[in-house]
Amino acid sequence: MEMMQNLLQIEFLGNTGKQWLFSAGIALAFLVLFFIVKPLLRSRLAKLAARTETFWDDAAVELITNTKALALLIFAVFFGSLVLTLTDKVRTIVVSVTLIALIVQGGLWGSQLLQFWLKRAMEKRRKEDPGSVAALNVSSWVGRLAVWSVVVLLILENLGVDITALVAGLGVGGIAVALAVQNILGDLFASLSIVLDKPFAVGDFVIVGDYMGSVENVGLKTTRLRSLTGEQLVMSNADLLSSRIRNYGRMSERRILFTLGVTYQTPRDKLKKVPQIIRNAIESREKTRFDRSHFKGYGDFSLDFESVYYVLEPDYNLYMDIQQAVNFAIHEQFEDEGIEFAYPTQTLFVEHSGGEPTHGGAGGEPAGKEQSPNDRDSGGDK
Repeated sequence: MEMMQNLLQIEFLGNTGKQWLFSAGIALAFLVLFFIVKPLLRSRLAKLAARTETFWDDAAVELITNTKALALLIFAVFFGSLVLTLTDKVRTIVVSVTLIALIVQGGLWGSQLLQFWLKRAMEKRRKEDPGSVAALNVSSWVGRLAVWSVVVLLILENLGVDITALVAGLGVGGIAVALAVQNILGDLFASLSIVLDKPFAVGDFVIVGDYMGSVENVGLKTTRLRSLTGEQLVMSNADLLSSRIRNYGRMSERRILFTLGVTYQTPRDKLKKVPQIIRNAIESREKTRFDRSHFKGYGDFSLDFESVYYVLEPDYNLYMDIQQAVNFAIHEQFEDEGIEFAYPTQTLFVEHSGGEPTHGGAGGEPAGKEQSPNDRDSGGDK
């Protein structure tokens, strides 16, 4: 006992052994208390968060999980040092280290809280407004940059750095940096233009020049598309906005124009039936709206009919299914009515010796003996 009392009375750095022991006990108690309370509190809050739809209980779980052990150790040492007699210099160092740890931990909490909120917002809005996903991605990056910029400035100020002069110097240096990385900044501002103007959104199918694909991600410098053949297309944001973009994701319905031709030998009464046949074939399909069908004109080898209708949904596969069904229906009706589809034909003029030249009618069989293109080119009479 006497030895223990002597040890407690020994002074070290201006404090007795008893004071050092008391200080270590406070620091140890703080650490033990936290490491016992932390998992219990996290478990209780996680169960509560699973039963509710509120934001704050989930955020509290994330903040507790993201609390670093090193920061807690520094806080424990600080609380333990409060019962010790320290020199001004040592006390200043302890306080500065504690403040830096608190600032960094606060930055981690702020960054985590921002990311957690943006993640929930993106999940909620992905179906309602896909365009806002890209905006939130950029907002996440800008927000975290702002948080850590404040953290760095606070740390520098705590270390005695004149941040006013530093900020002024950064402003001048920023101009030089901006000139050096103007291409990167051009893409950055282009990404902000995409976010604000929303010419397309994640999930939209777009065509840019000779390239086409679905938008997968809008980043700070590039936009990524997934092409129909499976590969990923990476395009600069600045180049993308300087191009003509065809956005099929904003299509509410498809307009289809098609032309078909019948032979010149088709009787007039059957020609008059063609627009109605086409109309019936279209109107018998669901999710369509007939617009018009007309005898457009006289082609080189056919009588041409032009028709227009709308598919009331933008899905490409649905459009192809409907167009196929319309084609089958038209083919069946033409077959029943005896109307023949036209195909490229030639009329050959054959001159017989001692007689007038004869020829076949347009689109029909030519009179006399047919010639192949090679025979015709040779120019001999048959």
